[in-house]
Amino acid sequence: MAKYRIVYDRNACIGAAACVASKPDSWKLDDENKAVLNGSTEKDGKFELEFEEPELQKHLEAARACPTNAIHIINTETGEELV
Repeated sequence: MAKYRIVYDRNACIGAAACVASKPDSWKLDDENKAVLNGSTEKDGKFELEFEEPELQKHLEAARACPTNAIHIINTETGEELV
């Protein structure tokens, strides 16, 4: 089964909450009205979360809905950036 990684740049977030609307079990807004990626870890100033293919479609929807392109989805096996 393919594995993927979300790379989220919190500094680029404007709090539009499109990610929250697309995948509310993974995203929420904090007190600063910025998105938080549940279960993620910070790496080099960005937040990352690995997941498997069954969750891909919903994560793609969240990433594509982001008006500032702060969310990227990467195939960890090929290195291809899907969003």
